[in-house]
Amino acid sequence: MGIETPIVKIEHLSHRYAVQWAVRDINFEIHQKGILGLLGSNGAGKSTTMNIICGVLNQTEGDVYINGINMRENPVEAKKYIGFLPQFPPLYPELTVDEYLVYCAQLRLMKGSRIRKAVDVAEEKCSITHFKDRLIGNLSGGYKQRVGIAQAIVHNPRLVVLDEPTNGLDPLQIVEIRNLIKEIAQDRAVLLSTHILPEVQAACDWIKMIENGRLVFSGTIDEFNNYVEPSSFLVTFCSPIAVSALQALEGVTEVVALSDRQFRVYFSAMPDITTRVIEKSVAEGWQMKEILLERESVEDIFERLSKGA
Repeated sequence: MGIETPIVKIEHLSHRYAVQWAVRDINFEIHQKGILGLLGSNGAGKSTTMNIICGVLNQTEGDVYINGINMRENPVEAKKYIGFLPQFPPLYPELTVDEYLVYCAQLRLMKGSRIRKAVDVAEEKCSITHFKDRLIGNLSGGYKQRVGIAQAIVHNPRLVVLDEPTNGLDPLQIVEIRNLIKEIAQDRAVLLSTHILPEVQAACDWIKMIENGRLVFSGTIDEFNNYVEPSSFLVTFCSPIAVSALQALEGVTEVVALSDRQFRVYFSAMPDITTRVIEKSVAEGWQMKEILLERESVEDIFERLSKGA
């Protein structure tokens, strides 16, 4: 059995604006369905990378292959496999939803006989069928974003690229768009760019993190969350104990009393710290009720990786 052609393959991708490198030597592949989050702070190089992948921008160095097709050498053929929603969707407010999606299907060089069915499917998938005859300019922000996603999937691409898809939406709209993206990802690969960490946690299966134009992390969401070892634990006792008793334990760096029975304990790198605390509790008769390791938040991990970059 031959090796399956990756949906996306990026080799030594670099791009420079004047003298400043926006992206430097990025390499990765996408082989399967699901949501890959391209994470990074503003100005990290996410949009540049996405624009190059989608053929909007020609890279300074390196190659991008979409379904095995070199984007620079054969852009028209490669783009047939891509649906792209830029950060600012190219909507036409004077067109109806239906007119706009038919126009987008024509731009994708779809056969005329396929367009009507494809538009109907995209409208149904994005739950905008009841607005098909309404002017885009009269839609709410959330529904405009749905129309933008519909144009990205109207030609049934293998890859859908979404640049900051929930930017500017209210909390309810964000949840709705996030659920729509998850549904779309059930039968295709989705590359989602964002600088919002909770968005990655809620939606993505894998993460590529870009900082200062370089790839600084690649892995699953669990690997990302567990990138930094625990540095504190929450411990609860049945009876009050003195803070000084916990502070005296080897490896403990700080103790914060949440009540006279519950404490947050910070410690240095010691893999058996919880075992030591449990043994001490038994020996001293502290009547420990619960002990829970606390991992650093994703925000802390993001900050640490950014500093490392």
